[in-house]
Formats: sequence, structure tokens, C-alpha cells
Amino acid sequence: MAEDEKKNTAPEGNGEDIKEEAKSADTAGKVEKDSAEKAPESEKAEEKAATPEDGSAEKAEQKAEEPKTEGPKGEGPKDEGSKDENDGKNAGESAGSEKADEKASKGFFGKKKDPRDEKIAELKDRVLRQMAEFDNYRKRTEKEKASMYEIGAKDVIEKILPIVDNFERGLAAAENKDDPFVQGMEKTYKQLMTTLDGLDVKAIRAEGETFDPNYHNAVMHCEDDSVGENTVVQELQKGYTYRGKVVRHSMVKVAN
Repeated sequence: MAEDEKKNTAPEGNGEDIKEEAKSADTAGKVEKDSAEKAPESEKAEEKAATPEDGSAEKAEQKAEEPKTEGPKGEGPKDEGSKDENDGKNAGESAGSEKADEKASKGFFGKKKDPRDEKIAELKDRVLRQMAEFDNYRKRTEKEKASMYEIGAKDVIEKILPIVDNFERGLAAAENKDDPFVQGMEKTYKQLMTTLDGLDVKAIRAEGETFDPNYHNAVMHCEDDSVGENTVVQELQKGYTYRGKVVRHSMVKVAN
């Protein structure tokens, strides 16, 4: 009975070993099949990587056949690298100009200017200009008024001078200086000359002076060795000035 049990147990253990060996053989066969199937695929992938596609090859040939664009006279053909450099330069210049505009829009300390401050500065400048124009206008009008006053006073003085001349002629022709009428004429003449002197009307000195065309009007000429050249020897009519300006030239006789 013990031998029968050993016979029955021995085949059962051998059967399990056989089954395991069969399974391992089956898995090994599957691995070999998978490796065999994958080998052609890897070879195909390597062939594709080694040989470029037809479209890419044609594109490469077209690029090689395309003529290179030439620049202006004196310059060689331009390539894509030079274009990229120019694009980079243009981009840098535009960025620099934008930064400059930003800096200009900002103040000294990096703050943007307030438009109200600009408006205030503009109005202030306008006010200063208007004040300067008004000041110039005031000075000009004052000068014109003064000149108009001088012109008017000059016209009046010119009309009074003939009266002064008649007083002088009358007094020079009077024989009796003690005559009350002559004395009254002298007093009236002195009063008139005092008034004219107060108005800054002065008589021009002529006799014995060197002839000056700015003050003297020569109407006669004579030869006299006793006096110098261009010397006024006689005053025929008195001349007068008003505030330094000649109202009437002296009418004189000049020697030599």
C-alpha cells in the first residue's frame, strides 16, 4: 500500500513541473515573436530618419536654387541674417524712441508734468507779454504827447518871435530914452523876454562866434583881415532855441 501511494504522488509532482516548463516556453516564444516583429519597425524608423521626406528635399533644393537678393549698388547680396540684424536694429531704435518719449513726458524727478501747471505757465507768459506791450505803449504815448506839446509850443514861439523883433527895432529907433513911452516899451520887452526865458526859450549867440550851420544862416559874406576865418561879424536877425532845439536860425554875415 505504501508503494502504491508513492507511485500515485510522484506523477502528480512531475506534472506540475511539466506545466511550468511549458508556460515558460510559451512566454519565451512570445518574447521572440515580439522582438522579431519590432525589429523591422525599428529598421523602418531608422531608414525614415536617415532619408528626408520628398517634400523637405524639394524645399531644400528650391531654397538652394533661389537667387539671393542683392542690396543697393556697392553692397553684396543680403541674406536672412542681415535682415534679422536690421529688424533687431529697427526694434531697438523704436524701443529707444519710446523710452525717450516717456522720459520727455516725465519731469526732472521722474514725475509726469501736470497739465494744469503747463496751463498756468502759458497764462503767466501771456500776462507778462501783455504787461510788456502795455508798458511800451504807455512810454510811446507819453513820448508822443511830449513831442506834440513841444511841436505846439514851438509853433506858438515862432509866432511870438516877430513881436520880439518889432520891440527891439522900436527901442533901437527911439531917440529919447527918458520918454515915459519908451520906458514903458522897455519894461514890456523885458517882461516878455523873462517869460520866454522861463519857458526855456534862449537866444542864439552869433556875433563874434565861429559860423555853425546848425544855428546860423549865412546870408552875407565879406572879407575882413581883422577877424578869423568863418567868423560871424554881424547878426541881422536873432535866432532862438526851445529846449535845446532850434526854433529859428540866426541870420548872420560871415567874414572870410
